[in-house]
Amino acid sequence: MIRAYKFLMRPTVRQRAALGEMLRDHCSLYNGALQERRDAYRHTSHTSIRYGHQSAQLKEIRAFDPERHGRWSFSSQQATLRRLDRAFAAFFRRVKAGDKPGYPRYRGVNWFDTVDFPKDGDGCRWDSTPHDPVTRVRLQGVGHMKVNQHRPVIGKVKTITVKREGRRWYVILTADQAEPEPLPKTGSVVGIDMGIANFLADSHGAFVPNPRHGRKAAVKLAAAQKALARFPRSRRDERTANHRRAVQRVADLHRKVRRQRLDHAHKTALDLVRQHDFIAHEDLKIRNMVNAPAPNPDPERPGSFLPNGARAKAGLNHSLSDAGWGVFLTILHAKAESAGREVIAVDPRNTSRTCPPCGHVSAENRPTQETFHCQSCGHQAHADTVGALNVLRAGLVRRDAGPA
Repeated sequence: MIRAYKFLMRPTVRQRAALGEMLRDHCSLYNGALQERRDAYRHTSHTSIRYGHQSAQLKEIRAFDPERHGRWSFSSQQATLRRLDRAFAAFFRRVKAGDKPGYPRYRGVNWFDTVDFPKDGDGCRWDSTPHDPVTRVRLQGVGHMKVNQHRPVIGKVKTITVKREGRRWYVILTADQAEPEPLPKTGSVVGIDMGIANFLADSHGAFVPNPRHGRKAAVKLAAAQKALARFPRSRRDERTANHRRAVQRVADLHRKVRRQRLDHAHKTALDLVRQHDFIAHEDLKIRNMVNAPAPNPDPERPGSFLPNGARAKAGLNHSLSDAGWGVFLTILHAKAESAGREVIAVDPRNTSRTCPPCGHVSAENRPTQETFHCQSCGHQAHADTVGALNVLRAGLVRRDAGPA
């Protein structure tokens, strides 16, 4: 199986400058390749340029400008061209599917933050020797940089990626390792129901509170964004020291909230995986859930609109995004695979409206957000617990049914 590791790098001042130049030159290569594709399609009878054609030009580009492009790894430049090729492939796939196309755009220097090295030893080298207490990574054109390796890397390193996050630099490794030993069986199965008031409720009646990291940081974030807004847009290109500090303050607060969400997701998923052999959850379409409501035109007044609940929906969307369900479910599936556990997603429809004892389905069974009261048999319970029970039953049915 393939596993990723992310470590903080400790570059020197000179190495930090070289890393910035590497990102700028790869960004220039990306934008130049994008411009070539646009020009070819517009001016040569809708001719499309593929990755193979652009990759074949790399030798000429490196020979023409060795100071800017010749100093970096040939394989990393090929990876940048592949990234553009994947962007176009995704664009055409969305066009065929009828989705919003999203044509590939030019990247600004501040929006191009990663450089990929497809193979360890080709323009990069991960150097983690047992007798050396200091771990280093070597990058062509940059040199050997110290790495804060906080855990051992198991398996053979396959790819290396350098990423900039604010003022920090990280190295991301993917390692090919053998299948891990599964955790001992516990004989327990569980269904979970995701929510806002509680992050999740399980079928055993337990609840995990919602930490609401974004809401807790909202006051500080609003103050930081207000301080940033004081700089006029006409002068923002000057990049004064005060402006840079204001930008960094906003970025640091967003980074802290993101890391808090990740920490909570990892700990919650790990507890579930350690305690249960089988986990069922709702197959949530989170992207559709956070869509803004459609406008409601007023038929009596052309050009005017009736209330459509947009303000209330915006507050709900903030709460959904703050909960971080998508990140949690991704981490849960990854940890379950490593531990030999089984995770199944089930259809969420009517899971909180179905009575577990008698099976009666009705919207009136849930008079409030937290209360479940069956109108047929009188069963009462917490609505989230009822939803988790129904999710577990649906998951067990799907598991026993097997593949179609």
